[in-house]
Amino acid sequence: MPPVLRTAAVIAIVAGVTLPAHAVPPALAKFSADADATWNYARPAESEQRFRAELGQWPAGDPQALVLLTQIARAQGLQRQFADAHTTLDAIEPRLAGAPAHVRVRFLLERGRVFNSAGTQARAAPLFAEAVALAECDGDDFYAIDALHMLGIAAPPSERLDWDLKALAATERTTDLRSKRWLAPLYNNIGHAHQERGDFTTALAFYRKALPAYEARGDPGSVRVARWMIARTQRSLAQLDEAEVTQRALLTEYGRLGETNGYVFEELAEIALARGDAQAAQPWAAKAYAALKDDPGFAADQPPRLARLAAVAAGKAPPP
Repeated sequence: MPPVLRTAAVIAIVAGVTLPAHAVPPALAKFSADADATWNYARPAESEQRFRAELGQWPAGDPQALVLLTQIARAQGLQRQFADAHTTLDAIEPRLAGAPAHVRVRFLLERGRVFNSAGTQARAAPLFAEAVALAECDGDDFYAIDALHMLGIAAPPSERLDWDLKALAATERTTDLRSKRWLAPLYNNIGHAHQERGDFTTALAFYRKALPAYEARGDPGSVRVARWMIARTQRSLAQLDEAEVTQRALLTEYGRLGETNGYVFEELAEIALARGDAQAAQPWAAKAYAALKDDPGFAADQPPRLARLAAVAAGKAPPP
């Protein structure tokens, strides 16, 4: 997008102006949706390999190939291979001028996500704003809401809830059934925004709305996370018995799946600490620390929580 048009697009979305609508080519829209459906966000390396295998079936300049490259970059970003992700996106950029606008929207989203994951939100937010404006111009509700929801993550903290609410309004307004699937993560994100502000009662109300929305999506993994979020907030509201019942039920479910979840261990440790029982917290903290210390995302983004777990596991007073 030329700089003048880019500036106009960003001003338009900030001002709430709707640009003239075009349309994503139907075949490309279906391809993009099908590509999204193959994602396993918990296993980005596997997703990357699937996208690379599919990539070999398309000529290099085809829009479908460019969409796949954006998703390879996203998978690299989720593996914290940020330089590789930018290199993948750099290879796409010269081809954007002759590609459908939808491809540029997906490029902007993934360039922004890589910056966001790398901790440079100031570089990410303008890209998401541009993606919103361009997707709205293209009549592309799903990716416009995606970009709005990313602004709710990458914008300055004081602005995030406003962007989340804009995304929610767009989701409630759309008639596109696929776009309606954004309700679940948006309820979750709005709950998190209130949680960060210390308004745990409102946060819990939104987390309770997210749970049935995730259940309607038929995604058991997300349902488990939604239940964890409810229990985590109940702990902040001193509803310790209810929180522990949910976390122990999740512990059993993950065990049946043959999985370990450090976040459940962490919460069981925190519930014990909230009861003043540091001795009971110690083994849970040790399990949590063992599960989370080698998680590159957690180690990079949550060093205070990791230090707290290490202290509790060692029987020392936890950092505040």
